[in-house]
Amino acid sequence: MGFKSNARKRRKEAGIDSKSSSKSDEEYVGEARCDVAGCQNWADKKVGGRKLAFDRAADVWGESGLSKDSRRITVCKSCYRHWKKSKKDEPTEWS
Repeated sequence: MGFKSNARKRRKEAGIDSKSSSKSDEEYVGEARCDVAGCQNWADKKVGGRKLAFDRAADVWGESGLSKDSRRITVCKSCYRHWKKSKKDEPTEWS
């Protein structure tokens, strides 16, 4: 028996179950929405959100595809992955 199996055994004997911890299955309520038009996901850092420069995001979605017209926009994890995949083959700006 290894360290982890002994720890699980002792935890079970003590009546402490790791699955029934204090965490509950509540839906995450964030503070910042994704700035891509039509996307209703949360863009908080805690759930994988990122901030992009407006110009970089406008290359992918266009200026009309963004709901905010500030210097930096927040995007959710799925929109960030979409942006990253579409910019994959383009050369970097500094090389």
